[in-house]
Amino acid sequence: MADLIDKSCTPCRGGIPPLSEAAARELLEQAPAWALHDEARRIERTYRFGNFRDAFGFVAQAADLAEREGHHPDVAFGWGYVTISLRTKKIKGLHENDFIMAAKLDRLAGEAAAG
Repeated sequence: MADLIDKSCTPCRGGIPPLSEAAARELLEQAPAWALHDEARRIERTYRFGNFRDAFGFVAQAADLAEREGHHPDVAFGWGYVTISLRTKKIKGLHENDFIMAAKLDRLAGEAAAG
């Protein structure tokens, strides 16, 4: 299995089945801080920050990443936290793209913490 972080999201036009729970768990090994939800049809993670400004800054960076990848998460944030939820809406479940975004968001969060 190629590293997710090195891949780019591919357009999903629907008409394919979502990943099975077993396949989702296998991909989750490369994004272990994420959790499966909704009968393995969605993944979610909460990132913690020291203040509102840093959380907001991460949201802005995540939005830029989502635009570059063409894969858009659901985002909730407030003072000191950002919760990101990923699923591929066209297939009503998980696709490899969701895990690619998860891995890239984790790298982005690491860079934000280091910067």
